[in-house]
Formats: sequence, C-alpha cells, structure tokens
Amino acid sequence: MAKAIRRVVTGHDAEGRSIILVDGPAPTVMTTATNSTLTDLWETAQSPASNAGSEDASVRPVHLSPPKKGTIFRIVEFPPDSERNFGNREAAFTEIGAADTLDRGKPRHPGFHKTNTVDCAIVLEGELWAMMDAGETLLKAGDVLVQRGTNHSWSNRSSEVCRVAFVLIDADPVP
Repeated sequence: MAKAIRRVVTGHDAEGRSIILVDGPAPTVMTTATNSTLTDLWETAQSPASNAGSEDASVRPVHLSPPKKGTIFRIVEFPPDSERNFGNREAAFTEIGAADTLDRGKPRHPGFHKTNTVDCAIVLEGELWAMMDAGETLLKAGDVLVQRGTNHSWSNRSSEVCRVAFVLIDADPVP
C-alpha cells in the first residue's frame, strides 16, 4: 500500500494575494506492473515555467519523462526487489509511456533504462542501490544523486520500502 503524500500548492487570489490552493493527498498516484508506486506532485511544460492560473498541473496520466523543456516532481516507492514483478517490466514501462527507454540488451538488473533527463533524487526513507553499466552505490535516507541521462536501474536489496523524491528535468540526449 502506497503512503499517501500530503501536497500543498500555493497560488494567487483574484487580488493577487498569495493563498493556499490545495492542501491534501496528491491525486495522481499509480502502482506499476512491477509494484513500484509513482506519486506525481507537479509538472511544468516549459521553461521558464508559468505560475499563472490555478489549474492542478499534476492531474493528468502518469508518464515517465517530463514534457520537452519541462519537469516532473514525483515520489517513487520502491518495494524490495523480492516483491517487484520484473517479469512485467515491459508492461510497467509501456504503461508510463517509456517502453523505448528500456535496456533490451543483457542488463545486470531488469530495471535498466535510459532517459533524456537530468534526475535529481533525494532518498527520503530506506535505502536503494543506484546501478550503472559499470559500478553501483548504496544510497540511504538523506543522500542525493544527480542522474545525467545514463543507463541506470534502482535496486532495493533491503526488506523495507524505499521512498525517493525525484525532480526530472528534460535534457538533450547524450550522443
């Protein structure tokens, strides 16, 4: 069961004063075919981003990568690898519009994929192995990783859920 994430979003009233627009559980939550849960908190569709209006930018279908020149702010819950259904990895990536990101060679871990993004990751709870083609490192609560368009995977070798906050930023592909 995914942890409900309280999301507070600010904005402006008709007089231009700052207000709280939203204060409650994030509405866009998806558990993938591999049992990971994605909670999308916000999305921008351009840079610079617009702070006008009161539309909730997270209420839309979940997709892995941000729009061109955009960002996604999300929290991902990675269950232990022993509870992830890696036999459904193709379905999991397809349902978030990212089947083309999968490593179809012989990766060291079934979750290997490559996106055209800069991903800023902050481990909130638990621990997770960041795996690269060559090498890996253990990330624990409070650790930060900047993933720069690399082929990578996330492996939770513990017995507890790991929660990671991500800011995904559109980037040019690595040649």
